[in-house]
Amino acid sequence: MKLIRGLFIIVVFVASLSARERVNINFSNLQINDFVKLVSKITNKNILMNHQIIGTVDFISTTDVYDDELMDILVSTLESKGFSIVKSGSMYEIVRSADIINSNVAVVEQGKTLYGSFMVTQVIKVKNENVDIIAAKIQYLISKNAKMMTVRESNTLLITDYPKNIETIKKVVKDIDTDRRTVIEIIPIKFAESKKFQARLVDVAKSLFNEHVPSQGVKIMLDENTNSIILIGIKENVSRIQEIAATLDIEPNINNAVQIYELKNSDAKTVLESLNEIISKQTFADPALKPNVSANEEINAILVVGEANVIKGIKFIIDELDKEKYQVYVKARIVEINKNSAKDLGVKYGFAAGDVSSSGLYAMSANFGDPGLTDLASVKVLDYLGAIGAGAKSAFALGATLDFLENNGASKSVSNPSILCVNNQESSIYVGKTISVTTGSVTSSATSVPGTTNSYKREDVGLTLRIKPRVSSLDKVTLNVEAILENVLDDGKNNSTGQPITSKQEVKTQAILRNGEDIIIGGLVKSFESTSKSKIPLLGDIPWIGELLFTSTSKATQEDNLVVILTPYIINQSEKLSLLQQDLGVLTTLQREYNDAIFKKIQEGEPGVQEDVAQEEE
Repeated sequence: MKLIRGLFIIVVFVASLSARERVNINFSNLQINDFVKLVSKITNKNILMNHQIIGTVDFISTTDVYDDELMDILVSTLESKGFSIVKSGSMYEIVRSADIINSNVAVVEQGKTLYGSFMVTQVIKVKNENVDIIAAKIQYLISKNAKMMTVRESNTLLITDYPKNIETIKKVVKDIDTDRRTVIEIIPIKFAESKKFQARLVDVAKSLFNEHVPSQGVKIMLDENTNSIILIGIKENVSRIQEIAATLDIEPNINNAVQIYELKNSDAKTVLESLNEIISKQTFADPALKPNVSANEEINAILVVGEANVIKGIKFIIDELDKEKYQVYVKARIVEINKNSAKDLGVKYGFAAGDVSSSGLYAMSANFGDPGLTDLASVKVLDYLGAIGAGAKSAFALGATLDFLENNGASKSVSNPSILCVNNQESSIYVGKTISVTTGSVTSSATSVPGTTNSYKREDVGLTLRIKPRVSSLDKVTLNVEAILENVLDDGKNNSTGQPITSKQEVKTQAILRNGEDIIIGGLVKSFESTSKSKIPLLGDIPWIGELLFTSTSKATQEDNLVVILTPYIINQSEKLSLLQQDLGVLTTLQREYNDAIFKKIQEGEPGVQEDVAQEEE
């Protein structure tokens, strides 16, 4: 065959004892079809050509090449023209690169190292990462006509490509398919202040790791119960934070240990008094270790200067003293009951109403505890108020008793105040009036109109109620109660001094109550005389004669009992106060419904009510 002008071929075969032969070749402007024939002859392989491939190839070599490397050169040359070679039995066939997938490409066992010049198919196992993510990352590594697919069920890659390419892909997959499982490490804090230490580590982590890559971030949490830092993330990043934490958590300089604790629930001045009392009773081996504490009222904070370990103990005390305190919401109902009117009312309806002491009111309220009504009310009353079951019966019955007395003119409501008390602190309610009392007089004759000038002072006269709660649990509270009643017996018009005469009665008591339970404080009595006039109709209206003969006047001594009913509600969180007030509104509506029903029964003289009264009187 006539070669194109300029063809120059030098082929030297060198015998060797090994299986591979070395060949020294150089050619320029060689037709590709002729190059196929040359490779077939040198490698002693049969190559089937079904396509006419147009083009030439140049190869310049300064050293020998192995005969099997000629096949690699041929594959590379054919690939540039859109063709490739596949093994078909004992021979090789040149096919179009686009059709090579449909050819019988050899499948090599998974994990086996690949070599050679022809395309093969192999499975690559992905262990730790998602196979689709890995495939997206290595897509650019495969050959132009190679194929790659993912098998999600087994998390594997199926690749048909040249052996060298597949080996490169296997190395890359191995590098990026590292174990990224999350680890958790707990670091005890020895010296540093926990919250500041956590914030410092968070800042460090933000500087070291890319926050936009979730797998790179390290979550840093503080566990105040164990005074520890919890790290969550991949092992390498967690280890870096551990090293930094160990470097930062060192014993502070004793001269620079200064802490400021802002209080949320307590008064700084009060907390300072408690701290000074504790510190004054302690003994320090080194006087320099004694901490200095002071209060800043402007920001309501405690300032502590001292050794780190001592400050930790002080911080624990401050945290305990600054806990949110219990509060007690006390509803008070101050009622003035006229003894005579209550007695007449009791006779009329058959109630034991003559005694208006605390025990008498409880006895009378038994007549208002209709079982059907109280059972209905018990279902409606909220558990938070502690007024379910028997509690609901007594609460509604007592409320109905007082309302019944007031509706029938036997009592009047003096005041219905409410007060919110802080646990273990005294609060007070005052209901009354202010009167003027003469403190002295000055008579002057120097002026044109001689006269006497009086000086006065103002004094409060009424009911003072002081309450100090002490909460023992969410269900029980101890109330220290002091009630002082001052009355004006004579405004000065009926005595020679012209000065008002007052009386004072005082009651002090202590009671342990359940949440929402009532207590009645009685024994505060005031007496006065009342005048009543009676006359015969028509005849009593005759001037002079009617007044003299047909009219009579009588005087009677009246007695009013002042009764104070207190109901405490325990509040352990400030947010519950508004909920309590809503609940009390519901309870007021239920009381009104209860009163309407029970009053209707009494007015109608229902047998069940009267029978209960008769049994009690017997």
